[in-house]
Amino acid sequence: MTRICVYAGSSFGASPEYAAVAAAFGAACAARGLTIVYGGGNVGLMGVLADSALAAGGRVIGVIPRAMIAEERAHLGLTELIAVDTMHERKHRMAQLADSFVALPGGIGTLEEVVEVFTWLQLGLHLKPVGILNAFCFYDLLLQFFEHMRAERFLTAAHYSMLSVACDADSLLDQLATARHVHVPKPAHHASTAG
Repeated sequence: MTRICVYAGSSFGASPEYAAVAAAFGAACAARGLTIVYGGGNVGLMGVLADSALAAGGRVIGVIPRAMIAEERAHLGLTELIAVDTMHERKHRMAQLADSFVALPGGIGTLEEVVEVFTWLQLGLHLKPVGILNAFCFYDLLLQFFEHMRAERFLTAAHYSMLSVACDADSLLDQLATARHVHVPKPAHHASTAG
């Protein structure tokens, strides 16, 4: 694991603890020599993450749509800033560049991005580790919903076990560094076998 894609909020959230979490994660990645790939913004937790990693001597690659650069949302002090045309191209490029994925606290965009790469892992489209930093129990309700999906047999236990979850940066990074996924075929359920 050398490059980690990090999804995080473009807002600061209701508590200063979230910014502290983002700063700690950026510093932890830099300490391990991990290059951060993220959405290229200078706002909210995204900006805190990038600033912290850079201040600790880390490398940070941002991928951002040109329209957001025009709106002055881009972080101009990154190791590398890649401009793309669309949000779809942004997500695709970030996924190509990274060999693991993590969600920090964030909003709907953060949720959509981490669920998408988790779906790709479930489908075997990639075998890169996916993790959630559940700091201050931020993702408890989402994890409960995943458990509900598993209990109702819409998510297999094998696929759910592929998701790494921890409450602090170092524990999560340790899990991601040792994760070795193999493709687990998704069961096919036909109408004739539904029960």
